[in-house]
Amino acid sequence: MQNKSPSDTYAPSDDTFFFADCIANESGDSALEIGTGSGYLAKILQEKFALVVGTDINHSALRSQDYKIQNSVCCRGADAITKEFDLVICNLPYLPSDKIQDITTDGGPEGLVVPLEIISSAVPCVKQGGKLLFLTSSLANYQALIEKTKSLGFSVAILAKKQLFFEELIIVQAKKLFL
Repeated sequence: MQNKSPSDTYAPSDDTFFFADCIANESGDSALEIGTGSGYLAKILQEKFALVVGTDINHSALRSQDYKIQNSVCCRGADAITKEFDLVICNLPYLPSDKIQDITTDGGPEGLVVPLEIISSAVPCVKQGGKLLFLTSSLANYQALIEKTKSLGFSVAILAKKQLFFEELIIVQAKKLFL
């Protein structure tokens, strides 16, 4: 699990660096990071995309980002975004929890409630043929998350896995199907 940084966001940690490796070769016109926090992943995307937007529910996190990005929007998921992007990424808050006490890590029952809300908000932001990449864990019911994502009009596959001491991190790639 990640550590809190002075800016009240999680400092980049194992999951962040794993995700960074998975997006290193992505490029295109536009990318969106939902739950940008420190801005670490969005900053990487800025090197390969003409437009990068980061959203976060925590306004103070956006104001005090460790890795400043040009375009930040304070909103829940991607609810305030009307643009379509080539790539949308999210390091989901996936930990199973009875209550949402920490919005950066707690995903609700089975680690599904918050991730499903975020993915649902992202659907209109992914261009036809575009990609949604999200990070989840073996601690969550990731199979149910994959099935729900498929039902939202995506072709879904596990892109990469990384075993940690207490969990397996999973990067899921969802390509938006042409309708």
